[in-house]
Amino acid sequence: MDLFNSIAILIPLAILFLFFLSGVRIINEYENGVIFRLGRFVGIKRAGFRWLIPMVERMVVVDLRTVARDVPPQDVITRDNISVKVNAVVYFRVIQSDKAVLQVEDYLYATSQMAQTTLRAIVGQVELDELLTERDRINKELQAVLDAHTDPWGIKVSNVETKHIDIPGEMQRAIARQAEAERERRAKIIAAEGELQAAEKLSQAADLMSRNPATMQLRYLQTLVEISSGDNKHTVLPIPLDILRAVNGLPGTSRPSADATSTS
Repeated sequence: MDLFNSIAILIPLAILFLFFLSGVRIINEYENGVIFRLGRFVGIKRAGFRWLIPMVERMVVVDLRTVARDVPPQDVITRDNISVKVNAVVYFRVIQSDKAVLQVEDYLYATSQMAQTTLRAIVGQVELDELLTERDRINKELQAVLDAHTDPWGIKVSNVETKHIDIPGEMQRAIARQAEAERERRAKIIAAEGELQAAEKLSQAADLMSRNPATMQLRYLQTLVEISSGDNKHTVLPIPLDILRAVNGLPGTSRPSADATSTS
């Protein structure tokens, strides 16, 4: 009789223990548990030991960590009618667990699909040059638009980065020719600016020498020193212009043709 009584007591205790174990849940620090009671949302459980009423309550675990999802290459026609392939990567995380479960069936799939359509829409509004040179601005615009669309789902899009832009071969050759022409243009501009600066300096030097004749004599002597310092067998002595003018004014020297024409 005692054995029968012990078994009668242990069986209900074992059933209660199994009933208790079936409701035990452990939630990690990076997760939230969305609780449903008989199909109705009743709250969110945080990290730690949790117990649910078996067959009455159900929990959906939502990961709160940042997710990085690749956006497959998208065929896009830019505003200047150039066909390109663009892919990207999206970084997002759940900030409201209840919305991520109640407002959308699969928030990972939905966010990925929204990223693809947003990428095609934004890239289709810009020209190829903007797509290549203003990638940071386009990334920020993609992030802002995608974040606005996923906000009702409790999703926060932190960043969007375009990874690769595939351009047709003929456009790559055209861009290379354009870049080469741009480099040649810059080189010519730099050379012209150098010649302009040199001409300005020479003009300033000429004005200075014209105001102070002594500088002209010093320059003449410096030129003589430079000529005589080499191993030349012949030495050429430059004659100043003022001496030539003085010689030209002596009696018996020929006049310029302009004067001869006027006197005749």
